[in-house]
Amino acid sequence: MSKRWLFLSAAAVLIVVSLALVLLPGDKSGEDVKTEAGHAATESAVNSPSASGTSTASASPSARATGASKKPSATASARPTATSASPSATKSRQLATGTASLAGRIRPGVTYRGVATFYDADGSGACLYDPSDDVLTGAMNTTDYESSKACGAYVLVRAAGGATVTVRITNECPGDCAPGQIDLSAQAFAKLASPSAGRIPITWSLASPSTSDTISIRYKTGSSRYWCGIQAIGHRNPLARLEVLAGGTWRQLPRASYNYFLSESGSGCGGVIRLTDIYGEQLTVPALAVRPDVVQATRLQFAKH
Repeated sequence: MSKRWLFLSAAAVLIVVSLALVLLPGDKSGEDVKTEAGHAATESAVNSPSASGTSTASASPSARATGASKKPSATASARPTATSASPSATKSRQLATGTASLAGRIRPGVTYRGVATFYDADGSGACLYDPSDDVLTGAMNTTDYESSKACGAYVLVRAAGGATVTVRITNECPGDCAPGQIDLSAQAFAKLASPSAGRIPITWSLASPSTSDTISIRYKTGSSRYWCGIQAIGHRNPLARLEVLAGGTWRQLPRASYNYFLSESGSGCGGVIRLTDIYGEQLTVPALAVRPDVVQATRLQFAKH
């Protein structure tokens, strides 16, 4: 009986040791519980208010599959893309603004308000154009005349009753003429109202009329190869720049208030001339001899707008 008892005791000890060895490496069911708790915590983070606050994509099933942290980064990358599209649009606006800046005060597509008066005009005046048969002219107020930048511009003038007339600016109206005011030729005023009205409210805007005329160039009296003044006549659109080719380089000449572009040193006098209108179009005039006070025709004209 003592041997049998010893055998049974030894067997019991072996069973206990075996069970201990099975349980010691870790409880499989405990690991499963831990994993499920991890998933629950992850899902809770995806659906938490802070996660949904940074990205609405956390509500989408695909967001949970790829991880909530990836969606905000996608959103962040989308924002720079939208911002990067902005500079190109700004660049386009800067180009439009740059072109418009060539126009000075009188800009394309802008309607101005003022009054119209009239005087006996013959086409001559501060712009130093010759008298002409064109009786539909006007003198621009000093502010909008802008030191001769308005010279040669065509403007469409409209009266309150709807009557219109297109005039070419050939003169400056100083003194009592307020900004927006145009002192029209008597013939132009008569197309808008009875001369007895004397003074009427108007609106006006820049025009680019049809014309069969071409541009002419004139060197000022006293011009030579040592000093010259150059004037462009008959341009459809207002002139923004006049340049001369000197030493292989284009040199922009300053514009005097009497509507001549001056080369004080004589640089480029008698050479190639480049004209630029307020729309940015450029015309190149072949070299012309310096012939003071002589109107020299070209075959060039700016495009209609």
